[in-house]
Amino acid sequence: MRVVHAASFGISAMAAIIAIAGHDWTEANAAGKESYAEAVVDAAGNLGVPRDYRTTYQFLGSWAIAGDAGRGSKELHAVLASPGAIDAYRKDGQFPDGTVLVKEVFQTTTQEMTTGTVSRAQTLKGWFVMVKDSVGHHPGHALWGDGWGWAWFDASNPSKTTSTDYKSDCLSCHVPAQASDWVYVDGYPPLRR
Repeated sequence: MRVVHAASFGISAMAAIIAIAGHDWTEANAAGKESYAEAVVDAAGNLGVPRDYRTTYQFLGSWAIAGDAGRGSKELHAVLASPGAIDAYRKDGQFPDGTVLVKEVFQTTTQEMTTGTVSRAQTLKGWFVMVKDSVGHHPGHALWGDGWGWAWFDASNPSKTTSTDYKSDCLSCHVPAQASDWVYVDGYPPLRR
């Protein structure tokens, strides 16, 4: 009986999370609820790393960055999305306003294993955080534009970004993904319809 009650509570809680994530910022405020975007963006438009992303966000995919010399990868990027973002994207091919994407960037270690040469996450270097904002909630803020908020955080200080201007610090890496709203959606299997 306890298992049934716990499962019912868990399903209800997940449904509430998904419902909140799909709303834009204004709708979430009107309902008296905080959206995922508001949990990582302060009133001045400063971004932060969400505290609970590893337990509440959905895994999108990972990228292995090839090593400069030798075999294996030098970095591993793991990307997660705020709850509800994947379902919303699969429905209409767009991330709704308030979607938060978090990319963890790890230095790797490479070794020979029975399956071959394997690189795995070793040391967290930092996080790259993007928040969808097609409305333009923070006009004139140097970390907001082209429909997103953008910021890099070193692992040593997740509360303060080292980014100063998204155009010079972030956008250049995303130019090849401009046609897909600056996100490399082809690398994320859960987004495929």
